[in-house]
Amino acid sequence: MIYAAVIGLILGVLGGIYCPYSIPPEYARLLAVAVMAGLDAVLGGIRASMASNYDTEVFIFGCCFIGIVAGLRGYAGNMIGIDLYMVAILIFGMRIFQNIGVIRRLYMGK
Repeated sequence: MIYAAVIGLILGVLGGIYCPYSIPPEYARLLAVAVMAGLDAVLGGIRASMASNYDTEVFIFGCCFIGIVAGLRGYAGNMIGIDLYMVAILIFGMRIFQNIGVIRRLYMGK
C-alpha cells in the first residue's frame, strides 16, 4: 500500500516539474487554498484509517465539499478586496498539524 503512495507522489512531482502549464498569478492564492484543503482531507483520511473509523463517503464528501467551499470563500474575498484565503490557509494549516500529531501518536502507540 505504501508503495502505491510513494509511486503516486513521485509521478505527481515529475508531472508538476515537466508540465508546461502555469497557473495565472491571480489564481495562485485559490490554488494554495485548494492544495491545503486536499492535504487536510488526505491527512484526515489517514488519521481516521489509523483510528479504525474511516468512511469512504465521508472522505469523498469532505474532500470535495471543503475544497469547493474554501475556494469559493477565497474567490469571494478576492472580489470584495479582502484576503479571506489567509483565514482558510491558517485553519487548514492548524488542522494539518493536528492530524499529523494524532497520526504520530497513533503510529508510535502501535
